[in-house]
Amino acid sequence: MPFYHKLGKIPHKRHTIFKKPDGSLYYEQLFGTIGFDGMATNMYHLHRPTQVKEIRGKKDVTPKVAVSNNMQSFRFHGFKVKPEDDYLNSRKAVLTNSDCTIYLAAPKKSVKDYFFKNADADELIFIHRGSGTLRTMLGNLEFKYGDYLLLPRGIIYQIDFETEDNRLFIVESRRPIYTPKRYRNWFGQLLEHSPFCERDLRAPEHLETIDEKGEFLMKIKKQNEIFDMVYATHPFDVVGYDGFNFPYAFSIHDFEPITGRIHQPPPVHQTFETDAFVVCSFVPRLYDYHPESIPAPYNHSNIDSDEVLYYVDGDFMSRNDIEAGHISLHPAGIPHGPHPGAVERSIGKEKTEELAVMVDTFKPLMVTEEAMKIADNDYYKSWLE
Repeated sequence: MPFYHKLGKIPHKRHTIFKKPDGSLYYEQLFGTIGFDGMATNMYHLHRPTQVKEIRGKKDVTPKVAVSNNMQSFRFHGFKVKPEDDYLNSRKAVLTNSDCTIYLAAPKKSVKDYFFKNADADELIFIHRGSGTLRTMLGNLEFKYGDYLLLPRGIIYQIDFETEDNRLFIVESRRPIYTPKRYRNWFGQLLEHSPFCERDLRAPEHLETIDEKGEFLMKIKKQNEIFDMVYATHPFDVVGYDGFNFPYAFSIHDFEPITGRIHQPPPVHQTFETDAFVVCSFVPRLYDYHPESIPAPYNHSNIDSDEVLYYVDGDFMSRNDIEAGHISLHPAGIPHGPHPGAVERSIGKEKTEELAVMVDTFKPLMVTEEAMKIADNDYYKSWLE
């Protein structure tokens, strides 16, 4: 999302002398994407950001695939993923392809003993349960139920949770995540017909500037391995920055639904996009107002994409026996639609209170071993009459 943000102290011009009170120099770092052609931020450190004292080893975290070529509709019971103390260990990959991986996580403890950086992928973290503070080298973001946290690749962060009851739905994208281009003008500003605008997006605040030397454990993910590296200085030593490349938050509760006289297609719910998948937000909204409208979605064929729905809260009118935390997977190649009775139940209804996150991928998703542990193998039969 191209919008400008500035925090802390910066010099008048880029790449010029910027002195500390003692007369020594701050250390400038360009935090850029797509070579020198993408969004970038210039930050200024107390210490050189390049000081690595030790590389301790690495751990393979490649998702273990159970079904590589899937043609079965599944339901997964997301809340059956067991809580774990450690944030990274709690992240369970459930669906994956070469463009993205979808995780469920139930971390109990805040991240205190290390810092994490995903060097390969943007991370979109949806907060289903829990609240706290996302701490990054570019400032902090408070979060709560319903927030999306968008972390561009390369962001160094920790998460402070306020309680032990946390449930996260995470999309890791090896393609950059942006807002939908049809909602932006040629300058990048969100247009009047967009279901949200810049004032709904929360940029980092409270820039921590920690001046410490020692040993700071950094866990860096690259090509499905996590490397343990020891930095010589605290990574949150930034005194200021400006630019377009930084984490931000957006609440699903600030998404303004687009409605019409007859049923609207899923693209009206689109919230984020890449060139490989889209993310949509289904929020409480008024139903269609044509006198003979059918509010329930029509049957449709998944010809070009796999559809993933993560059910957050409310009444999911198109489904039977769906609860918060469930995930449905409807793969490309077969049609899907409302469960038996759902169409009839929807007629005459004025509104829905459903809340859900949808991910549609253009490449097929593989089902992991972790997903099969929480799978309903008979879900594909739930349309039989």
